[in-house]
Amino acid sequence: MGTLACAMILLTVGCQCSQPLEDCKAQNRIQQQRIADLEGELSLCNADLQQKMQTLESLSGQSGADMQAKNAMIAALEADIEKKKALIAKMQTQLMLAGTPLPPEMNIMLQDFAKTSDMIDFDASTGMLKFKSDLLFNLGSDDVRENAAESIKTLAGIMNSAEGKQFDIVVVGHTDDVPIKKAATLQKHPSNWHLSAHRAIGVEQLLNKDGIAPERMAVKGYGEYRPIAPNKPNKGGNEANRRVEIFIIPASS
Repeated sequence: MGTLACAMILLTVGCQCSQPLEDCKAQNRIQQQRIADLEGELSLCNADLQQKMQTLESLSGQSGADMQAKNAMIAALEADIEKKKALIAKMQTQLMLAGTPLPPEMNIMLQDFAKTSDMIDFDASTGMLKFKSDLLFNLGSDDVRENAAESIKTLAGIMNSAEGKQFDIVVVGHTDDVPIKKAATLQKHPSNWHLSAHRAIGVEQLLNKDGIAPERMAVKGYGEYRPIAPNKPNKGGNEANRRVEIFIIPASS
């Protein structure tokens, strides 16, 4: 994330006008330092990832008698690369949301909401709700399950409250790295990228049906490319990576 993007974050989510000027300056200095620290860590992680991927490529192209040792090194590198990708994705999310904790009233409402279902987690430090896709959707589908639809409706009510109307919503879909194989599923979702985006849209459309104005929402799909936990070797996947994240962000002016 560049300096300009970081500046835009600060302009969008900076301190409230009601705060004293010195408090605003102090808060922005803390935000700027946090962003700088995260950007530095992210740069180091990306460099380390590239180095490991180059090493993996060179090993994969080698031939030799000691295939067992080489394969063990490749497996270890692949596992380390998956961990590094998960760490990078986490830091990218932290950068995107740097300095955006929600007001206490919204935190309380969303924390209480998350307690209503095992499929929901709420992170008060980032204002992010996480829904487990395996409980939100049927396998390979972008149709929200009936019981999950009730939770979405409850969230819409929170976002249309006096406190909630000060915020917008970004719905982000993710999958693991298991390829889509069923022909019927491939017709509608040709790749994991499609599936993640379609699931985000499915949640957005349900929120819209439940009263959230479309101009308050945005959708993204990252497919398998931002895991939060290592996938199993050989495209084995990980259910932790199959998720829909909903970010609560300051309303656009």
